[in-house]
Amino acid sequence: MRVLMVGAGGVGGYFGGRLAEKGEDVAFLVRRRRKEQLEEKGLVIYSVHGDFASPVRTITAGEEAAPFDLIILSVKAYHLEDAIRDIRPYVGASTAILPLLNGMSHMDRLESAFGREKLLGGLCQIETTLNDRGEVEQYSPFHNIVFGELDGTISDRVQRLKDLFSGAKMTAQPSREIVVEMWHKYVFISAFSGMTSMMRSSIGPIMEVPGGKETYRRLAEEIAAVARFHEPSLTPDIGEKAYSIAAALDPTMKSSMLRDVERGGPTETDHLHGWLIETAPKGMDLPLLKAVYASIKAYEEGRAQRG
Repeated sequence: MRVLMVGAGGVGGYFGGRLAEKGEDVAFLVRRRRKEQLEEKGLVIYSVHGDFASPVRTITAGEEAAPFDLIILSVKAYHLEDAIRDIRPYVGASTAILPLLNGMSHMDRLESAFGREKLLGGLCQIETTLNDRGEVEQYSPFHNIVFGELDGTISDRVQRLKDLFSGAKMTAQPSREIVVEMWHKYVFISAFSGMTSMMRSSIGPIMEVPGGKETYRRLAEEIAAVARFHEPSLTPDIGEKAYSIAAALDPTMKSSMLRDVERGGPTETDHLHGWLIETAPKGMDLPLLKAVYASIKAYEEGRAQRG
């Protein structure tokens, strides 16, 4: 199976690297600067699951290549439109597209661009970052991909993906309820990214300060209410589950959104929090979710003014 990994940052570099380490046919679609970096130093992974360093195949947008069997999108939401434009020449009649983005709004955009039949549902659970030398660092036990057909069937292409990931240094499993699992991830990551970014803190201090746990719980419940509006099959305890997962994390854990804020970069708040507010039922009371969104948008406005 010919695989195109869109992006070679923390997520794409890690999972694409693990496939390359296994010996699969993987190419990375990257920008010119990242291509030069990878050609000079190779792809380097430092991980509790084992280090890896090797040259990898890279292409840049517009470079000629035959259509791929599988395209894995590991980009941030604010790069989605660029990614859609860049992958068009590599999407063939039998290409499957597996997005690992957080949230849900990207699914409609990808369906509009390529058709529902090309799409799989997917998510990943991993804490990883790209250091200032362009090396992937991954130090938590989680390095998981979940994927599946949007209609819940275990199709031939899902089985082929299962075979593709099998034996690589990651965990990957198909799901008959991938849409529900994506919503669970959405509720968790929206609360986790929102609280840590608004508070400018890792999870530990948030859970220790007066009112921290209560505020986190209330935010998770607001997000869960919007999620249940969109997906009525979600259970009533989805918000509490999101809180419980966060409460059990290592106190030093930070969201990728907080890391984006700390380095002065753009965030995915429009894709995560903004979309929830925009699509919530009229009149639904969402004071904490709106406070989170306003806080992060104020950061983005300041960033824009600074140029």
